[in-house]
Amino acid sequence: MSRSARLVPAVAALLALALTGTACDGGVRGTPGGSGVHDPYFPKAGNGGYDVTHYALTLDYAPDTRRLTGRAVITARATQDLTAFDLDLDGLDVGSVTVEGEEARWNRAGQELTVRPHDDLRDGETFTATVRYSGTPRTLTDPDGSKEGWLPTADGALGLGEPVGSMAWFPGNHHPSDKAAYDITVTVPDGLQAVSNGELTGRTSKGGRTTYSWHTAEPMASYVATVAVGHYDIGRTTGPHGLPVLTAVDPGQSKASKGVLAKIPEILAWEEYNFGPYPFSSAGAVVDRPGDAQYALETQTRPVFPGAPDTGTLVHELAHQWYGDSVTPGSWRDMWLNEGFATYAEWLYQEDHGGKSAQQTFDDLYDGDDDAVWDFPPARPAGAAQVSGTPVYERGAMVLQKIRQKVGDDTFYDILQGWAAAHRHGTADTARFTAFVERKAPDKDFGEIWRDWLYGDGKPDRP
Repeated sequence: MSRSARLVPAVAALLALALTGTACDGGVRGTPGGSGVHDPYFPKAGNGGYDVTHYALTLDYAPDTRRLTGRAVITARATQDLTAFDLDLDGLDVGSVTVEGEEARWNRAGQELTVRPHDDLRDGETFTATVRYSGTPRTLTDPDGSKEGWLPTADGALGLGEPVGSMAWFPGNHHPSDKAAYDITVTVPDGLQAVSNGELTGRTSKGGRTTYSWHTAEPMASYVATVAVGHYDIGRTTGPHGLPVLTAVDPGQSKASKGVLAKIPEILAWEEYNFGPYPFSSAGAVVDRPGDAQYALETQTRPVFPGAPDTGTLVHELAHQWYGDSVTPGSWRDMWLNEGFATYAEWLYQEDHGGKSAQQTFDDLYDGDDDAVWDFPPARPAGAAQVSGTPVYERGAMVLQKIRQKVGDDTFYDILQGWAAAHRHGTADTARFTAFVERKAPDKDFGEIWRDWLYGDGKPDRP
């Protein structure tokens, strides 16, 4: 006979209640979601236990004081029984948190905002969490020394998120493996514009302030979400199949940008021919002043540029709409699937527009004196500071050229288009890509390419 059989009836009843749940948790015996998804380079990024389906962000920004007031309404689905879950939020002051309209307990520890709902959440349950917050958002420094997060500018601000900067201006599940739809509403002083991803769905003015509402229906990783506040010249045109194209250009960059931005429809048509149908419902660009940002970024539907881009950079960032934004890396280890593909798009564009062939570009890199190309294999960066290193871009593109050499043009373009179609609006990793290539060309041996070019250390033998 077990010890529990000798408990008095009242104690036994209490024990039974504890084991089966209470009235407020509906019988759920969950555990907290993980604080981080164990990314190999950014282990604290993202969170476990739920999947976000939609962000509704309502922001109010005052450039003169650099104060941001925000409300984030996050709709998600629990992927396990949950007693608590985490959101990533760096800095800013949290005013309140509710889950399903009821006040939730919460606490802060570094970038983790831990939320404890009044009622536990069941596996598969859809829930809404609302976070009200305010303060002066931070500019973060990446491991490679670049700046991201919330970047104040002379007349406004710029929100850039790669790899984890979006947590500086809104709470969320900030890892590329969790993509969601977005509605972003931004209120700014009259005379300024607020530009974001997707389509402008509303603009209203009241009391000396103007509110802009933007909608992104297709899934988006938080690192390619953006907000640009400032004075902009807004341009509108159409791309392939009547695709709306909206550009926002700092007035000081308008003259220099006019010619290259006029190429957007033509570049998108060329990329559709090579990569398949454009994956989103709008396109465009944001051109800010040099120095406001130090790099171009493939923010979804509307890449950001620090000054007027050249044609190659425009081709690169627009190619990311297929490779990076629509097909998003499953972890930051897989960045070559973004940058190697976008770099190779530049090579192809040169080849098709009277420049060097992709093979000539490959040979120039192989025979050149830039030893940084061989610092590490593209599918295995040395650390967080190297996820945007030269091998991820250049040697990643060289891997694609090696595949093209192996399979021939017909199969190669089937691979480029098929990969974009197979994982459209999803996430993927390097193992899936290599398996996809092998299925497309089952009679070919890719062992040497994977071993020496994709994963191998040092400079491979002469091709």
